Amino acid sequence: MTAHADRDGRSDVPGRTDAPLTSEAPGTARTAGRTGVWFIGARGSVATTATAGCAAIAAGLHPPTGMVTETAPFAGSGLPALTDLVFGGHDTLDCPLSKRAEALADGGVLPHGLPPAVRAELDAVDTEIRPGGPLPGDTRNDQELIAAFAADLTDFAHRHDLARTVVINVASTEPASRPGDPRLPPSSLYAAAALRAGCSYANFTPSTGLRTSALTDTVASSALPHAGRDGKTGQTLLRSVLAPMFLQRALPVRAWSGTNLLGGGDGAALADPAAAAAKNAGKERVLADTFGTAPEGEVHIDDVPAMGDWKTAWDHIAFDGFLGSRMILQTIWQGCDSALAAPLVLDLARLLARAHEAGISGPLPELGFYFKDPDGGTSAALAEQYATLLTFAGRLRDEA
Repeated sequence: MTAHADRDGRSDVPGRTDAPLTSEAPGTARTAGRTGVWFIGARGSVATTATAGCAAIAAGLHPPTGMVTETAPFAGSGLPALTDLVFGGHDTLDCPLSKRAEALADGGVLPHGLPPAVRAELDAVDTEIRPGGPLPGDTRNDQELIAAFAADLTDFAHRHDLARTVVINVASTEPASRPGDPRLPPSSLYAAAALRAGCSYANFTPSTGLRTSALTDTVASSALPHAGRDGKTGQTLLRSVLAPMFLQRALPVRAWSGTNLLGGGDGAALADPAAAAAKNAGKERVLADTFGTAPEGEVHIDDVPAMGDWKTAWDHIAFDGFLGSRMILQTIWQGCDSALAAPLVLDLARLLARAHEAGISGPLPELGFYFKDPDGGTSAALAEQYATLLTFAGRLRDEA
């Protein structure tokens, strides 16, 4: 496996009117005990940003911008407080989190001055990051690796007296498995370990994770909640808003093409055609799900190292108007995926922990709001996904 970084290889919310709440809002912190958050790719950009950001919000240094679970509809849902989250993880890299945070601050991802302000918290998390794998030369078979990863999770939970732990994959995008491959892909090894250790699981990457026939029986018998594949943070987020607009206004889309320019580990990982194909499948799914078939056009990903942790996504949409008039809509999305992804990752950790506590098990299509490739049974339209998410928040509130 390539060195872990984070989602889409970075070693990688919709507007709303609800006023943000603090993590101490009445009714939001009813989960008994502390909750573990275990990142696969714990030293990558997304995990580092989420870890540092959680510490900053808990200390009152920054507001919880972008965290949907910190808005009014989630009050009283019994979500764990940010102050009750304990972080750890697996990674194949050994760069200290504090240095990773400093690099992100230098690149404009984290605010200047934040890394030293939360240095103690980052150093504490650093001691909870265990070696991942398999690395070159590792002779352990799949079952031995799963057992080792599960033991790390169990040890983490016991030492911190955790009520439960959520495992979230934010590691490098891996190529899709080849038919007949006798080994599970690394993402599936970690996912299997999560279930063996009794942890809920979310896959924020396009990698295989739980979605392999080799784990079908394990997933079905685990009685644990799990969610989605490939976090929806930028270009696809916009597509999930625009595609239903064209459909609802009866404006036929003739072609929809896109280009992504990105650097850092994200761009380097997705320079691999097989990894890029896994990524693009999720981007294209929202169009196919909305229109019934994917319109003409492709998505291209270009590695531009000079862009660092930032990216630009461009879409070109050709559509027909009244009496066949030809029209074009072009969009440009410029942003930092790590800063977009981190609050969503924290949301997922809290929602899965609460679902686990409430005895909810199996796939959670209710969390499709967060994913390009959600679990079955959910609309591809963001507005409908948001309504489903709010219904789920009400269900959690009723269980409180």
